[in-house]
Amino acid sequence: MKLVAKTLYGLEKVLADELTDLGADFVKGANRAVLFEGDNKLLYKANYCLRNALSVLVTFSEFRIRTRDDLIRKGMALEWDHFMNVDDTFAVTAVVNSPIFTHTGYPGLILKDAIADYFRKKTGRRPSVNATDPDILVNLHISNDLVSISIDSSVVPLFKRGYRQEQTVAPLNEVLAAGILRLSGWNASVALTDPMCGSGTIPIEAGMIACNIPAGKFRASFGFQRWKDFDENLFEEVKKEADGLIKPSPVKIFGSDILNDAVRTARINIAKAGLSGFIDINVADFKELKSHDSNGFIFINPPYGQRIQPEEIDELYAMIGSSLKHNFQGSTAWLITSNKESLKKVALKPAEKHILFNGALECTLLKYEMYHGSKKINAVNQV
Repeated sequence: MKLVAKTLYGLEKVLADELTDLGADFVKGANRAVLFEGDNKLLYKANYCLRNALSVLVTFSEFRIRTRDDLIRKGMALEWDHFMNVDDTFAVTAVVNSPIFTHTGYPGLILKDAIADYFRKKTGRRPSVNATDPDILVNLHISNDLVSISIDSSVVPLFKRGYRQEQTVAPLNEVLAAGILRLSGWNASVALTDPMCGSGTIPIEAGMIACNIPAGKFRASFGFQRWKDFDENLFEEVKKEADGLIKPSPVKIFGSDILNDAVRTARINIAKAGLSGFIDINVADFKELKSHDSNGFIFINPPYGQRIQPEEIDELYAMIGSSLKHNFQGSTAWLITSNKESLKKVALKPAEKHILFNGALECTLLKYEMYHGSKKINAVNQV
């Protein structure tokens, strides 16, 4: 099968590497996606194990059109009963960039009618549309005259791991957290600290990596489980193989937050993920923390400033830079933020920069190498 794993901007390479590790064939990066090929076992495995994917699509058909009538005609000609029955519900999501259509939502309506008419002609009945919880989710992508129709095998986005019982304001997307960890090169060989952990996303994703816990272990279901050809025995085999690699974490993971409610929330989520014995979470002010490992990693996702006064956010970022210099010598620090102005207050020279998106916010992920002694990083203003 031709498959597409969707991801966040900037994580295409780490997702491609992850798919290669899973055994995918013909892996090729695209914009916010990775193309690959595989069988049903790989499809199930990708959904259950991938940390850096938002969803996995199965390419159903690709064709070119000149008019809207071509979309109707070719859409009705597809064998929709390969995936669904007339009693199944369905929905269509559409991404359209084409001069053929002046309204981007219109092609989705056309394809909905084509699917319904296909079953009406074959059975005399039309399947129902369910926009909130469909049995089958169809993805329609039109670029100029090229149409790609895919079936979403995930339906509920894969960043919804299933361990998040509660959350703080503006929690970090789980896929983004996993992607940051992969970009950083952290491989569970040294300690990890998150001093502004919020609801605990980074520590939990790190703990799942360290323990080899599959990303989808705590999910209730996947979209492909509603398909006509779903092989329950094969999926159980995939889960058994993946779960058989789970092991205790070889390193300690630390998290803290200045807010009691955030720490309480993080502990609830950590317990749900079965990581209470591997992640140490406490209430603490970052400026009072010391490094747990002279060669450890520290990950910081500070407030971006949307809900804080400008002078307060500047003071916070200045404190981050000062604390890194004085309390985390020898560590490798990674900081993500969308606030480019306050970032200057950190006053450290980054060794690497990556552009990522946290929701709709364009963010910069920066690496700081906090050297000892003569290699101690120099304070400079950010450009």
